[in-house]
Amino acid sequence: MESTRFKLGMGQMLVEGGRADENLTRARRMVRDAAHQQCEIIVLPECLDLGYTYPGAPQLAQPIPGNYSDALCDAARESHVYVVAGLTERAGDRVYNAALLISPDGTILLKHRKINILEIAQDIYSTGNSLSVVETPLGTIGVNICADNFPDSLVLGHSLARMGARILLSPSAWAVKPDHDNSDEPYGEMWRRSYTALAGLYDITVVGVSYVGRINEGVWKGRKIIGCSFAVGPGGIILAQAPYGESAETLLVTEVETKPADVTGTAIADMLANKGYTGP
Repeated sequence: MESTRFKLGMGQMLVEGGRADENLTRARRMVRDAAHQQCEIIVLPECLDLGYTYPGAPQLAQPIPGNYSDALCDAARESHVYVVAGLTERAGDRVYNAALLISPDGTILLKHRKINILEIAQDIYSTGNSLSVVETPLGTIGVNICADNFPDSLVLGHSLARMGARILLSPSAWAVKPDHDNSDEPYGEMWRRSYTALAGLYDITVVGVSYVGRINEGVWKGRKIIGCSFAVGPGGIILAQAPYGESAETLLVTEVETKPADVTGTAIADMLANKGYTGP
């Protein structure tokens, strides 16, 4: 496989807790706008249907496939773009924080269930138990969600890269306390450490897209979701950074290049060691 270049959209959209119809309408608009800007893939946020930690999720979550995922599949098919998006999934008596990779013909290619669930959210979301990647004409894509990329859970990202992911896409919901002052304490250093580590070690692209808005109900009531979505390319180079703020809704477009892996399997350990990596 040769290197591939394409435009990627980062849909930093407003999400309102519990207002699935309105949120999905915004998501579909983001997909259309990305297609109009010649994007071949768009990444949308975590839990874009109901919002992160929405207390009514156990009652309102839909199965996948289901009404909410169907709306996104329709949007992907109508605009003929890949869509990565986070949804709240009902599966029997469990609720998962899930993310989908949808093909340009509207087919669900991959479903990931978030693994690294914050303690404050464990009464809502069950823990996922698998990782997977999908080969596409844009490159091999892996999907995880937000805290799956915490520095202390980066083994999940390492695993996806070792499985062949050349693009790691992560729907997110990056929250701060109500009195957070970004000029005094700029947001995002933890994510930059994680993303640039993976991108630098494996020469892959890592993209995280957060929504914007305010959490008005539940355990994080009052917290602001503040965007700051960003993309890091091979070598750990930051490709794009979206603005900070609970009203900073935007579609940010960046050009991405995916490169085939130089080594696979057991040869990866030697490659990582040569780059100074000392982990497992």
